[in-house]
Amino acid sequence: MTDVLTQSFRFADPRDLADLRTYVTRAKSIEDGAIRLQAAGRVLAAYVCVLRPRILGESTPTILGLRTMALADEAHADATVTLASVLDRLARANDEDVELPIPPSTVSESWAGVGAPRGGWEPQGAIADSELLSAAEAGIAQVAEVVPEQAGAAVVNSARAAVWSRGLPERGEIPAGAAFACFALGFLGNGEHQLYRNGRWFRLSGPRGHVLVRTGAGLGFQR
Repeated sequence: MTDVLTQSFRFADPRDLADLRTYVTRAKSIEDGAIRLQAAGRVLAAYVCVLRPRILGESTPTILGLRTMALADEAHADATVTLASVLDRLARANDEDVELPIPPSTVSESWAGVGAPRGGWEPQGAIADSELLSAAEAGIAQVAEVVPEQAGAAVVNSARAAVWSRGLPERGEIPAGAAFACFALGFLGNGEHQLYRNGRWFRLSGPRGHVLVRTGAGLGFQR
């Protein structure tokens, strides 16, 4: 997905560029994939994919991470690029830099075409960060337990689908993969995440970022 007019993003604060580096690094440690950079006005939304179905009928939910950052200048862009290309540019930045050139080479990712709702979210209460952390750690241990060493991709995908598609202990409608996303992207602290719903979508929102979950059967890019 590409609709680029802006050639670079200029952030309002150098710390935002440093936060983006941490976010992209964490996302790349989960999967060496892509990031969708979507800017409108003075806000940059950065989406990454944490989990998604790999084959038809697989139960893995589509789970995206989202961080928003303030820009110093008006921008209009919508580009999906590799995480590696963004990290390459961030690696050249010093502590005072506030500008990120948009990588020129874009990629096509099915999850980037899944448009999460921008409005119409209904509050569903809150989930403590400690509860999300426990669910994430338990799931990681379960995956490690059932996946043998040097397992093939099919075995790994099957194990992950079985573990991360299960509902949270006290919130059965929310897959455990949402807790994994919060943990892996560094969104958890000592507080709680607010839970919202819009149809088949759920959103966990905390001070450090958001996790978007699309529930239901079928491939993650189907609408």
